[in-house]
Amino acid sequence: MAWHITGNVDEFLAAAGAFLRARPVQNTLLLTIADTVRIQGPHVYGPGDPFFGWHDGEEAAVLCTPPRPPVLSAMSPDAATALAGLLGDDLPGISGPDAAVEAFAAQWRRRTGATAKVRGRQRLYRLGELVPPTPPAPGRPRVGAPRDLLVRWTEEFFREVGEDDPEVERFVDERLSYGGILVWETGGVPVSMASLTRPESGMVRVQAVYTPQEHRARGYAGAVTTAISRAAREAGATEVVLFTDLANPTSNALYQRLGYVPLEDRSVVEFAS
Repeated sequence: MAWHITGNVDEFLAAAGAFLRARPVQNTLLLTIADTVRIQGPHVYGPGDPFFGWHDGEEAAVLCTPPRPPVLSAMSPDAATALAGLLGDDLPGISGPDAAVEAFAAQWRRRTGATAKVRGRQRLYRLGELVPPTPPAPGRPRVGAPRDLLVRWTEEFFREVGEDDPEVERFVDERLSYGGILVWETGGVPVSMASLTRPESGMVRVQAVYTPQEHRARGYAGAVTTAISRAAREAGATEVVLFTDLANPTSNALYQRLGYVPLEDRSVVEFAS
């Protein structure tokens, strides 16, 4: 039983797509990233060449779109250890479910001598019964907003969560192309935003929920999240998911009040020599 690594996303989806799509909630990142590469080309996330992998002995997969670290699916410690022995020596880090990341990082340390530092921890949530906030925030939702405003807000969002994403304009333009950005406005002024991934196997993921500092503490984040979650369900999504930063108790409490149910925790580990 062995890992297979390829640079061809179609080959990857032919081999691993069925089991990834059987659990679209847990595999939300691998599915949406692979689909974006399939649609927009191998360098959509940057100039580096992506790679994809699957294990022929169990339902396990990995993908990497440089400069981001590889993303792991759930997998056994044995599969994670074997994968860490297979990849090159210059990975920036690894991300995925806690158990898989722990096993991979332990083998990586043994093999390369690199240190492994947890850079962040996330929690995956799945929407159960949507519970709109009470009292409702003033205003209404609308699809889209001026592009320059959305680019600026998205840059601010990534900066606040500690990510330096050079592809912010691509992120915004892609979501605008299919109506995947919703803003909350009051008095005709946009005050908060949220976005959605493209549907994949009935699943969409809420992303980049952001309220500028001057509009915070007025219920707008809850309002826009409720609106985009409802819109996703009305458009036919059977699963609506999102990630939170475990270091942010405010967002974790908010999403649970809205009906999001915690499923699993994930780690982002950074390697350094």
